[in-house]
Amino acid sequence: MKKNIRGFPKTLVFGKAALDLEEKAAFKLLFPKPFPKLTSNRRFAFWERLIILFGVLSLALFMGTGCSKAKSAAAPSGGPAGQLNLFTWAEMFPREILDGFEASTGFRINYVNFDYDETMLTKLETAGGGDYDLVIADDYIIETVIAKGLAQKLDKSRLSNYGNINPIYQKQFYDPNDEYTVPYGAGVQTIVYDPERVPITIGAYADLWDPSLADSVGLIENHRVINGLALKVLGVSYNTEDLALIRAAGDRLLTLAPNIRLIRDDNLQDELLSGEIAAAVMYTSQVTMAKLENPDLQVVFPREGIGFGIMAGFIPGRAPNPDAAYAFLDYILEARRGAQCFEFLGYYSTYTASDPYIAGEYRDFLTLPEGFNINMEMIGNISPEADEVHELIWTAFKAAAGK
Repeated sequence: MKKNIRGFPKTLVFGKAALDLEEKAAFKLLFPKPFPKLTSNRRFAFWERLIILFGVLSLALFMGTGCSKAKSAAAPSGGPAGQLNLFTWAEMFPREILDGFEASTGFRINYVNFDYDETMLTKLETAGGGDYDLVIADDYIIETVIAKGLAQKLDKSRLSNYGNINPIYQKQFYDPNDEYTVPYGAGVQTIVYDPERVPITIGAYADLWDPSLADSVGLIENHRVINGLALKVLGVSYNTEDLALIRAAGDRLLTLAPNIRLIRDDNLQDELLSGEIAAAVMYTSQVTMAKLENPDLQVVFPREGIGFGIMAGFIPGRAPNPDAAYAFLDYILEARRGAQCFEFLGYYSTYTASDPYIAGEYRDFLTLPEGFNINMEMIGNISPEADEVHELIWTAFKAAAGK
């Protein structure tokens, strides 16, 4: 799964394991989605998991079953009425959820994986909105899916748990009237820092400019997110099309360069845990891993407002078995099951009813604080002209930071 501009990291290398390039390449092919719940007693070495996986695959080939719940790429070509053709990234649900759904409903899950959102769109277009019963993808691509007429409107009367959804994550740009989608996890842009190494209390993006943070801040390599924090400092929308305002934010961002030690996407949380950096703007799943490793780290919802992105499920226009899709959506919308899913994903809970069931060790970085009222804004699609200016600003900023 490709890392989009909204803050979902799509590849992950476990913990502090020093993997060489070949190992990393293999890992990314095998595990395109992050594996949260990485408490110290739950981490597995890379090669242990690799050996286990190859063993399972070899056994399946030997037995000639061909019926894995996590097969990839190939379209399901319809399938029996008792089958849910689920199309999403690998490792999006706990095994207990998948097994429980099958046991309680009688539907068999045919789990088909894609790597990139664009791959999903191509396959869905080729199938004319058919082949798959339920697709879970990123917000920006769902906007295109709906525009192309490849998704069907939801019959919400068939979702008894629909009211469990947090309204903060509804009526967004990709589905403004909540006609097509059910959100499933959100990436929320926050600041995380080590209070033992930072002499100030960070409460806003503007605090990252403090001279005490010279050469100690880490950033993800995502131009819309990082340029966007400078826009928010100026009181401007992430999605402004005003090129003059975007350039003004670029000028402001350049002055942050002396405080930047690292700009990197992969495993930025490791640098915070090791002390290489003292504060960072990271992806949600990286914050999850960092907090599980060091609960004393502080997570900040910047006062200027925060950006976020959503993963959501939709039913294709010609789904062969929409009954199965409705049954699965309602199954995961149940409060306790939703909590189990979000703990597994390591992304923010998008179901208000699930928040109280999120375990204490995850709650402060998988749920929004009670009474949360900081302005939240989705980082949406912008014009090619505006994005070109963002790209130029990003190039200049990285050069100024020496990265």
